[in-house]
Amino acid sequence: QVQVVESGGGLVQAGGSLRLSCAASGRTSSTYGMGWFRQAPGKEREIVAAINWSGTSTHYTDSVKGRFTISRNNGKNTAYLQMNRLKLEDTAVYYCALRRGLSFATTPREYDYWGQGTQVTVSS
Repeated sequence: QVQVVESGGGLVQAGGSLRLSCAASGRTSSTYGMGWFRQAPGKEREIVAAINWSGTSTHYTDSVKGRFTISRNNGKNTAYLQMNRLKLEDTAVYYCALRRGLSFATTPREYDYWGQGTQVTVSS
């Protein structure tokens, strides 16, 4: 079994920053892509950012480009999402997901393991 745990969410004013962490443990495969998704009330879960196993390829949804940065430390089985210049519309529950293999994916159904989510609330 694989466990995925997110941390680092919270309440922040617009324009501020947060850093989310995602720790994977248990029977992880030797390689996996990682993705950050978010889901706001009444909306579908959407990709925010994703990274391949080696960290050489990343993907960002248009609304976060230039503000968010995804990274990973394979030695620690951890991924990060640095979120800067946060906006009200970034408010959501943020989920980390793992996908077996070398590459990342951009749809939820392509991921194998999920965390419970961490709330990010941006206030005015």
